[in-house]
Amino acid sequence: MSTPEQLRYSKEHEWLSAVEDGVATVGITEFAADALGDVVFVQLPETGSTVSAGETCGELESTKSVSDLYSPVTGEVTEVNQNVVDDPALVNSAPYDAGWLFRVRLDPAAGEPADLLSAAEYTDFTSE
Repeated sequence: MSTPEQLRYSKEHEWLSAVEDGVATVGITEFAADALGDVVFVQLPETGSTVSAGETCGELESTKSVSDLYSPVTGEVTEVNQNVVDDPALVNSAPYDAGWLFRVRLDPAAGEPADLLSAAEYTDFTSE
């Protein structure tokens, strides 16, 4: 199972890309996608809405269960991945690429949460 080094991870199994021009990309990890099973429905936050670090902002429905989607950061949603809404299987087949979920402009006052994990820390966390 891959855990890309350049990403940061939440204990709720979301990943966060490096921030470019104040905007970061959010998705769920391969570990979470495997645990969910085949994702059949994705509900994402609306473009223009505000998400808060650690708060629920959507859900993923699989053949096994429904799981909440949490935002790893606080900010404004600038884009949602319509391809994932149309083809939820992308979450399973390419969780770090085509299966990304949404982009968020970070609230500068909030900064990046201190509890995000490095790839090594996330690998340790998921192997416990």
